[in-house]
Amino acid sequence: MLAKDIMTAHVITASPDDTVEDVIRLIVDNRISGVPVINEDREVIGIVTEGDLIVRSQKLHIPSYIQILGGIIYLDDPEDFKEELKKAIAVKVEDVMTVNPITVSEDTTIEEIATIMSESGVNRLPVIRENKLVGIVSRADIVRSMARRD
Repeated sequence: MLAKDIMTAHVITASPDDTVEDVIRLIVDNRISGVPVINEDREVIGIVTEGDLIVRSQKLHIPSYIQILGGIIYLDDPEDFKEELKKAIAVKVEDVMTVNPITVSEDTTIEEIATIMSESGVNRLPVIRENKLVGIVSRADIVRSMARRD
């Protein structure tokens, strides 16, 4: 079986200019755990998941540092803190989304999809044709396909 055989073709999406609150409502109202973010050409430019949204509620980890001779040496990467802070105060989807998500084509096999999900730790993969979103495959879609085979 291929991605096109099990994918959900009607995909709920967000745009980078949507607000985070709009996406939260989309996820809750539609009982889904994430949405692809697409541009005006339907190209997948990101994905927002429950995990991305939970980051907004977590306690910020301020980088540790030491001062030596009037200078500051960071013990943690300050860029990580900047990214955490950006997500914590995000107003727009573009500030909270994971950029450049892994995608698959319609002809990707279920076995390949399952391997990608397992190795990458992702729960859903946008399906594209000619760089345009045409569907999404979730872990639940794979499990349902297994039930159909039996």
